Amino acid sequence: MLLALLFLFAGSVHLTAPALLLPLMPPCIPFPFFCIIASGVFELLGGIGLLMSDRRILTLTGWSLTLLLLAVFPANIYMATNHIQIHGIPSEPWMAWARLPLQAFLILGVLWVTGIWPKAAQPRS
Repeated sequence: MLLALLFLFAGSVHLTAPALLLPLMPPCIPFPFFCIIASGVFELLGGIGLLMSDRRILTLTGWSLTLLLLAVFPANIYMATNHIQIHGIPSEPWMAWARLPLQAFLILGVLWVTGIWPKAAQPRS
C-alpha cells in the first residue's frame, strides 16, 4: 500500500506541476515536458496496478515500474551531479545523492511487492 501511495503521489506531482520538474531533466533528453507527463501517467498506472490482486496485472506492473525507475535514473544522476533543486522544496546536496541508491531499493521493493523477486525455489523432481 505504501509503495502504491508513493507512485500515486509522484504521478500526481508530475501531472499537476510538470514545470516544477523541468530543471531536473538532463539536456540530452528530447521532449522533456512530454517525458515528465508520460512518466507521471505511468507512475499513476503503476500505483493503481500495485493495488490489484490479479497475478498477471501485478507482474506487468512490476516489470513496468522497474523499467520506469531505470528510465528516470539519468534525471536522478543529473540532479545530483549538477546540484539541481526543485523550487520551493528544501533539500541538501546529500539528499540528491541519496536518491541514487534509493532507486535500487525502490526497484527491489517493486519486484518484491509484485511477487517477481525472489521466486520461491522450485522443488526438484
